[in-house]
This record gives sequence, structure tokens and C-alpha cells, in this order.
Amino acid sequence: MLRMPRLVQWFSLVILIALVSPHGKAQTAPAQKTAKDDPAYAQAGDLYKEGKFVDAMPIYEKLAADYPSDAAVREGWAFCMMAYSAILTDPEQRKKARARARRIAVQAKELGDNSQLLQVVLEVPEDGSEAKYSDRKEVDDAMRAAEADFVRGNMDKAREGYLRALLLDPNNYDAALFIGDVYFKQHSQGSAGEWFARATQIDPNRETAYRYWGDALVAMERDGDARARYIDAIVAEPYNRRSWTGLQNWLQRNKLQLNYVRLKDRVAVTMKDTKDVTITLDSSLGKDDPNLAAWVAYGAGRSAWYTDEYRKKFPDVPRNRRTLQEEADALGLMVTVLKKQKDSEKNLKSLDPAIQSLIKIQEMGFLEPFVLLNRADAEIAQDYEAYRKTNRDLIRRYLDEFVVPKIAAEKN
Repeated sequence: MLRMPRLVQWFSLVILIALVSPHGKAQTAPAQKTAKDDPAYAQAGDLYKEGKFVDAMPIYEKLAADYPSDAAVREGWAFCMMAYSAILTDPEQRKKARARARRIAVQAKELGDNSQLLQVVLEVPEDGSEAKYSDRKEVDDAMRAAEADFVRGNMDKAREGYLRALLLDPNNYDAALFIGDVYFKQHSQGSAGEWFARATQIDPNRETAYRYWGDALVAMERDGDARARYIDAIVAEPYNRRSWTGLQNWLQRNKLQLNYVRLKDRVAVTMKDTKDVTITLDSSLGKDDPNLAAWVAYGAGRSAWYTDEYRKKFPDVPRNRRTLQEEADALGLMVTVLKKQKDSEKNLKSLDPAIQSLIKIQEMGFLEPFVLLNRADAEIAQDYEAYRKTNRDLIRRYLDEFVVPKIAAEKN
């Protein structure tokens, strides 16, 4: 089922970004008159921060007319228009409002806005269509009514609506998630965390509840615990851009960087058929380059896989595609060849730092998680779900022990 962005999630993102203005990091184009000098701008911003999006919407619309080059104003208008759509009971009117919100967001992007919040708005389909919360009408109706109460600022009534939906369908992930979001907005972070935890139990392979749980822990000044939940979000959905936003914000707050190894390919392997495989080395690899043997081995490993090995291991696959096992085997061969070279310990120190890191990754037993998180293309990514099913802890350990740094308090 298509998972659509929704308002409570957006509100959590607004809080997390810790805005000075209500508009994220929008880039406002220079103008002779700026919206920030207009008293209406501050008025709209105050309403926005209070969650009174519908009240702020007409103010932003007028500001957009008066200051057409201001990207931040259009971002606020787009968000409020989306909030307004939630209180519309007619599905067609709601769809039109969502489509209009996206068009306004596109205008903000064209003016230079690149904020996290705007990226979420832009994920709405052009026609404004939305997925159901449930195939059961009574559950879907309860969820939409609760959403409308949320937008109106009636948090207690919204929570009751989500609870009603959860009672009707105890496995409704969104209902549990949104209850947690209500508590988050009400600054009851402990209760929020309990509901986010419940959502992860309903579906451990969706990232949102882990990420929001991390946000609640950050609000409670429990950054070490938040780090763990942000890692869980990535394990759940590593190829979802939003899965990384919580961790990225956490890293920025703690002034840390990922130990993310980027191994630049210096060999190409192309195939016309199983008997015609070509290995092309990068022209920069001279005969005395210490990295030459590594990339020759990698190319040979992939070439062998494309022919006999592939057909042995995947006899039912109608065409060759790049796989997790192919890439892991080729990288493993690379490491083996390097370690068997004469004076290998001396030579290893002269290698590309990324290859040196690869050797360490292989020694730690993290080669396959490395492939899936650092080397995956659209074909390799197809192997992630099956691998996660039996190796979830190993993926998590790779992130925890190698990729994501710990804050000082955790190291002691």
C-alpha cells in the first residue's frame, strides 16, 4: 500500500528541526521588500507554531501574493493548505486541496527552498490522491475524523479517535503511531515513546515509529537511547530517504559524522551473454599501483559470478542481475588476494583508505551489511528484505559498531 505523508508526522518534523521561523531552512530570494518585515509574517508564524494551520493559511496566502519571491512563505502556505485538506469531509475536495498544496510546494522549490519539510510535501502525488488508512470503512472513517480533530487543535479528541480506530483494528500501525504523535505534541514524551514502541511491535519493518521514538528520547535528553532508535529506523527501511533524517539531525546536534565508507569503483564488468564478459580497468590504475591487484580480483570475482556461479546459485532467475552474494563474493576475493600478497602488511598501508576500511569491515564480519547499505543499486537492494529477515541483528551491529559514532557519554 502506498504510504502517504500525513500531518501529525509533519508536525513532529517541524518541532525536530527547531525552527527560529516556522519555515525550516527555506532559501528566500532577495527582494526590495521582505515578508519578514511584515507584521503578518510573525502572526502567521505564531499560529503555525501553535499548530493552528487552518488559521494561518489565509495569512500565508496573502503574504504570498504580496511577496511572490519569498520561498519560505510559500512553504508555510503549502503546509497549511495540506492541513486544511484534512478537515474536508468530501474526498474530491480533499484531493483538490492536496493537489493545490503540492503545486504551491513546487513553486517554493523553484524559488530555492530545499528544506526537509518541503521534501515531504512534494511526495504527495500530483493529483492529490491519498491512500486509505484501512480497507475497513469504520476504521478509515475513525482515522480521518481524528486527523481533522488534530488539525483543529483538539488533541484529546484526536487521541480518542485514534484509540477508537485501534480498538476496531488492533494491528493498525498508523493508529498507534498517531497516538504517540499526539502525546509528543502535548510534550508527554514518556507516553509518546510507549505508543511508538507499540507501533514497532505491530510492524517492525516500517521506519517511522522508530524515528519518532528517537525524537521523543531526544526531547527527554536521552541522546544515547535516541541513537539506538534512529539506527533501528535505518535497519527497517534503509532505502527510504526519511529513514536517515532522524539520525542526520542527531549527528548535527552532537557534531558527529558517519564513518561511511565510499568505495569508488575502478573496474567495470559488462556482459553481453554468459560467454561474453568484459572486464575494463580504470586507466588510472598503473602496473605499480598498490590497488591494482584488488580491482583485478574484484573484476575477476564478478566475471566468474556472471557465468557459471550465477547459474549454479540462481538457476530459476531468467536473466542475470547483480546480487548481494555476487558483490560480497567479489569484495571478499579482493580482500583475500590483498592479504595473500608478499609483504601484505606493508602493502596494505599504501592502499586506498576505503579499501583499508573494507578489510576491517570484512574482518569484523560485516561484509554483507556493508554491501546492502553502502554498495546497493536497484538490483542488489532486492535482496535486502530476505537478508534482514534472518540477519537483522548483524545489520544493526554494523551500524552500531562501525558506521554510527557514539557520543562521549556512551564511550566511557
